[in-house]
Amino acid sequence: KRDINERGRDIDEVLERYQTTLKPMHEQFIEPMKEYADIIIPNNKYNTVAVDIVKTIINERL
Repeated sequence: KRDINERGRDIDEVLERYQTTLKPMHEQFIEPMKEYADIIIPNNKYNTVAVDIVKTIINERL
């Protein structure tokens, strides 16, 4: 939505960019790093459990 609304792209441009740039870069750089992550937080919705876990970790380290 943001690319269409704020950047003036049409749906074909958004899909093309996703397929040719974003998805390959995600697979190349993000996916391999997951094995090193202490926690992975899904960002498709507000996750109160994950937020509480991160807050606890931060507070323990302060």
